[in-house]
Amino acid sequence: MSNGVSFALLSMIFAGIYDVVCKKYSAKERSRGMYVLGIGLTWAVMQLFWMRLNDIPFHAETATISYGLIAGVLLTLSNLLLIEGLTHINVSLGSTVYRLNTIGVVLLSYLVLHESVGKIKLAGIIFGIIAVLLMYGAGKTANTHGKSALFFWIVVCASLCRALYGIVSKAGLSAQADAQSMLLIVALCWVIGGAFYAKFIEKRFIVTQKKIAYSVLSGFLVFCIVNFLIQGLKTGLASVVIPIANMSFLVALLVSAVLKIERLTARNTVAAALALVSILLLFNA
Repeated sequence: MSNGVSFALLSMIFAGIYDVVCKKYSAKERSRGMYVLGIGLTWAVMQLFWMRLNDIPFHAETATISYGLIAGVLLTLSNLLLIEGLTHINVSLGSTVYRLNTIGVVLLSYLVLHESVGKIKLAGIIFGIIAVLLMYGAGKTANTHGKSALFFWIVVCASLCRALYGIVSKAGLSAQADAQSMLLIVALCWVIGGAFYAKFIEKRFIVTQKKIAYSVLSGFLVFCIVNFLIQGLKTGLASVVIPIANMSFLVALLVSAVLKIERLTARNTVAAALALVSILLLFNA
């Protein structure tokens, strides 16, 4: 097994666990903004430590700052929407929809970057849509107060923001922006965005031991997700590394079943398999 594949598998595992932890946090009435703030703070501290340990300087070039800020705003918004969405939908549905941002990347690449969409990519998009519809049908009975449709679309918006983040990050790296410095800027955007959301949207700027515990754990997971992915891309092919990393919804489904957060059914298993096929088609076309 190549180093690129090994790093991609590690990123996939940590991402799947992160989705389940987000679901556990959002299961109770807690501030989403404070959670994102805490995650960003933990991630930023770990990112600084990692850069210091490896003698990586902070690059303040225009490309790094501008692309880092745009990417940071998009990823902050994406995760706030994901956490809000997981309040009322199953983690398997939320994780699958969110990780199928691959579809958004392909469509945006076609619309913005004018990349071609062939028959294989089109088949991948169709498989992805079928997977989401199946997963949505499997999770409807578990939702309450008739809010499932609203929160489903909130996660769709989160996935779109995540796809835009991918496009912006790719454009930034193409413009010679420094990857590690960009990640630090993105982490700081989580801190600022989370604080703003908690203070002015939720109006609940309160620190508790539970929030700290969840934030530190999730911050560690996010740090591992992004850095293992970067290491994977440095040592392996993007067409191999990215599809593997985006399979984290399979980990989320299995972990949530083991923890008895939701049941593993024939329907959501088939949906997960179709989502897997979708990602493989989209990145191997």
